[in-house]
Amino acid sequence: MRKEDKNQLIDNLTEAINSNPVIYLADTSELNAEDTSNLRRKCFNQEIKLTVVKNTLLKRAMEKSDKNLDELYSVLKGPTSLMFAETGNAPAKLIKELRKTSEKPLLKGAFVEEMTYIGDDQLDMLVSIKSRDELLADLLALLQSPVKNVMSALQSGGNNLTGILKTLSEKDN
Repeated sequence: MRKEDKNQLIDNLTEAINSNPVIYLADTSELNAEDTSNLRRKCFNQEIKLTVVKNTLLKRAMEKSDKNLDELYSVLKGPTSLMFAETGNAPAKLIKELRKTSEKPLLKGAFVEEMTYIGDDQLDMLVSIKSRDELLADLLALLQSPVKNVMSALQSGGNNLTGILKTLSEKDN
């Protein structure tokens, strides 16, 4: 590969790293053609960008990026596949789903919302991370809960008051 091509590839990787809040590094080696095709299809369907890169080029791109990815340098051994996503737990859920039928892919490391995770043992924690939309939905539910309780109390109190007034009016007659 010519030096200009390598520099262009590094620049493209750097741009991808900078523009994606979620970066997973996985080992997809030893997957056969069918499993690799299945992985790529599932990544596409879940809006996860998957690419395989050389570790030396990836390290250079990581060094040039705006993010602090120093902790991930230690996992740049052997074949590395990059997964880019908008949702923090999407690649982890995909890896966990695929691991039901195969030993690979293995999670090497991840950079999710300014946090670095190293090793395959972090997979369960990454799966449990809530996305921004899930957190907003939880917050909205918490904010609505007191209002719903007050409205419910007012409605039930109104029904009780109506019943009492009706009973009192019937006694007077």
